[in-house]
Amino acid sequence: MFKLKEHNTNVFTELSAGFTTFLTMMYIVPVNGFILADAGLPMDAVVTATALITILATLFSGLWSNTPIAMSVGMGLNAYFSYGLVLGMGMAWQTALGIVFLSGILFVILSFTNFRIWIMTSIPMNLRRAISAGIGTFIAFIGLKQMQMIVDNNATLVSLGNFHDKNVLIGVLGLALAFTFYAYKIRGAFILSIAITSIVAWSFGIGNSPDKIFSAPSSIEPIMLKLDIMSALSLSLLPVIITFLITDMFDTLGTLTGVGTRAKLFQENNKDDKSLQKTLEADAIATTAGSLLGVSTTTSFIESASGVEEGGRTGLTAVFTAGFFITTLFMLPLFKSIPSNAIYPVLVVVGVLMFTELGKINFEQTDLATTAAAFFIVILMPLSFSITNGIAAGFLVYTMLKLIKKEYKDLNLGILTITFISLLAFIL
Repeated sequence: MFKLKEHNTNVFTELSAGFTTFLTMMYIVPVNGFILADAGLPMDAVVTATALITILATLFSGLWSNTPIAMSVGMGLNAYFSYGLVLGMGMAWQTALGIVFLSGILFVILSFTNFRIWIMTSIPMNLRRAISAGIGTFIAFIGLKQMQMIVDNNATLVSLGNFHDKNVLIGVLGLALAFTFYAYKIRGAFILSIAITSIVAWSFGIGNSPDKIFSAPSSIEPIMLKLDIMSALSLSLLPVIITFLITDMFDTLGTLTGVGTRAKLFQENNKDDKSLQKTLEADAIATTAGSLLGVSTTTSFIESASGVEEGGRTGLTAVFTAGFFITTLFMLPLFKSIPSNAIYPVLVVVGVLMFTELGKINFEQTDLATTAAAFFIVILMPLSFSITNGIAAGFLVYTMLKLIKKEYKDLNLGILTITFISLLAFIL
């Protein structure tokens, strides 16, 4: 079924690769629980739903596309869901789930067409890199804010927090450990940093150590099928829906490009290779299913690369990863006892990793339109607390400068369409 011999692998190698991928992305279950709980969703239900969608989406991806790609709730869009839409715009989380559902339905429809090719060829690579970097600054800023390293200031809007506060110092420790473990490429770097930081925090009386580690899974009834699709069907929310769609698509294609290069997957010169198309379909279907379960956008995880480095080459790796994630269904007492400042450093590190995409833009050889667009995308996402505003401003500036300089050849239907939607984001 998985064609192991054709991919020069075996069951033991796929098992080892699946376990490695599990360790490197296990952090998403407690982290997503904390992030969506900030939006008012019950953490117990979110933890269970996150584990469930990770299991189901990764299993489906492995069986449908036969690739070692694991899937779960995407970092960045979950932060935008909570802090941008619910807390920032005052939107009900049920409406936000409706937006996720609609963007997923659009992705499902478009994944069966050539739209992905059209959108990827329409938008310059440098702007895609800027979007990734902008989301990185956004979630890193959220992490620093949640750890109270950055606080409100009436005079300057923001300023440094109180580094004499032991809670802030615990966040500093978590950040240092996460960076150190990741720098040394230690397997399970994020979950290891969370574990050590939590133990140190408990020893200093911050939070309560768990009385038990395992329990029966919590019910997802409070969030399952609670999405409000009708409220999301508003013209004023169209730019937000498009933002979720485009961001998920960029995130997925970027991940698949990076992982696929190493695993020799998704080869464009092989017309019989349908794995990219099927993985995109699995990603889109997972997003739609996740919104029904009560979580934000599901996407392909770059941590799948760790399994590929261990030799994983087929969908059997993803199947094993899904199997290992079953254990997280029973770890709610442990996850709930983790101090928040042991969790949020992960957002900062992930943000830094996403920000590195900006370094791939050669600003010495780019024109003013690209440079200005990249600047506004990166700077406005954290300052306005909105991925939508950053993308919209970037495309408006890009198109405006291209028109002013009469460089019409650089403007195609795809860019003009996104620019029009970006204009709606500010008008509406």
